[in-house]
Amino acid sequence: MSENSYKIQVEVETLYVEEQSMPERDHYVFAYTITIHNEGDIPARLLKRHWVITDANNKVQEVRGEGVVGEHPYLKPGEHYRYTSGTMLETPVGTMRGSYQMIADDGVEFDADIPSFMLSMPRTLH
Repeated sequence: MSENSYKIQVEVETLYVEEQSMPERDHYVFAYTITIHNEGDIPARLLKRHWVITDANNKVQEVRGEGVVGEHPYLKPGEHYRYTSGTMLETPVGTMRGSYQMIADDGVEFDADIPSFMLSMPRTLH
């Protein structure tokens, strides 16, 4: 198989959730919507997730778990899966990055990289 057999692209959109946040208590809530695209040649299932969440004080949280939002999406070539989840930071700005552990139909396990993305309360970055 070529390296294109196992090609997962991840897109991220973020949103500051003002109604759930309490800046006076250093409680900043963010939602993120992830779209996972199978751009490879072989179907694959998402098994696990690994997140590294870093706030502006360099406090790091690592999150590992089964699936995403209680599911293990199965993506054929050309298909995509979208879900929304959230996280809480103690600062108005932070970053997230990570990976999804995937298994292809041929039994090959591989990681799909989630590039670093910014979480930021509106009007905090110029």
